[in-house]
Amino acid sequence: MRIEHYDLDGYQINIPIAESYADCMKLIKSDRYRLSGRMESSLSIILRNFIPFISSLLFWLRLSQYKGWLYPFCVAMYARACCKSQMRISLSTKIGYGFYIGHEICMVVAKGTVIGNNVNLSQFLNIGSNHGTPATIGDNVYIGPHVCVVEDVLIGCNSSIGAGAVVTKNVPENATVAGVPTKVLNYNNPGRFIKNRYPVENHFKN
Repeated sequence: MRIEHYDLDGYQINIPIAESYADCMKLIKSDRYRLSGRMESSLSIILRNFIPFISSLLFWLRLSQYKGWLYPFCVAMYARACCKSQMRISLSTKIGYGFYIGHEICMVVAKGTVIGNNVNLSQFLNIGSNHGTPATIGDNVYIGPHVCVVEDVLIGCNSSIGAGAVVTKNVPENATVAGVPTKVLNYNNPGRFIKNRYPVENHFKN
């Protein structure tokens, strides 16, 4: 697994990049951990994610981000899952361990977006840019439903974005924000909506 580093207003976030199908399975297992709070076997995950296709979107997304010998098949399966769920997450999106999508329906994540570890995205979310420079999202971030994230904003670690918000400027670390445009509501209990956090510390030790 290769690790890429991104600066988030002075804080470094580490993003794993799969270089084999074994790496893809590690990432898929981390996503499943967010749902159940336990590590599942590769076989059970593979069997679970062939049917139904909607719930398998993350499975095929992770596999499609590695250009191995199964790449054409995985991309076709991912495209099918996207059509059924009305979601469009670019394959070039950099995504950390423990990615969680609420309800898996109606979402657009633009090419070039960086998503940290143990991040929750909700339904009817749009992360976009008119200039090819979309958002960078830190670790342990919750983004609620019907949120619009515009241009190259930085969303700090352990922050929460309330439903229906329009994010046009940086979100501070540990903040809860909401509104159109967003305003800081408080710094109480940061990251409280991030359940079953996948333990990433051992993966990023030097």
